[in-house]
Amino acid sequence: MKTVIALLALMLPIAGCTTGYGTSVGALEPIPGSITYGGQPASRLTKAPIGSQVPHEFRDRQGRRVMETYVIQPDRSLLLVSRRTCDSPFCDD
Repeated sequence: MKTVIALLALMLPIAGCTTGYGTSVGALEPIPGSITYGGQPASRLTKAPIGSQVPHEFRDRQGRRVMETYVIQPDRSLLLVSRRTCDSPFCDD
C-alpha cells in the first residue's frame, strides 16, 4: 500500500504536463513582426517537408533582435515553437 501511495505522489506533479507542439499551456503568441501575427500567411510552404523548421529573425518595436522558429504542420500552417530575444548586437546564434 505504501508503494502505491508513493507512486501516486510521484505521478501527481506530472499529471498536468503535456508534450508536443501547439498545446495551449505555454504556447507562444505571435508578436508584431512574427510571420503569423494577424493570422497565417496567405502563401503556403508547399515544397518544405512537414515537420521541418523555419527560422525567422526581425527587430521588435524596442529594437531588440528577435529570433523565432516555426514548424510546418500537416495542413501547411506554421506553428510558432520558440522565440529568443536579445538586447545586444552581439548575441549568440
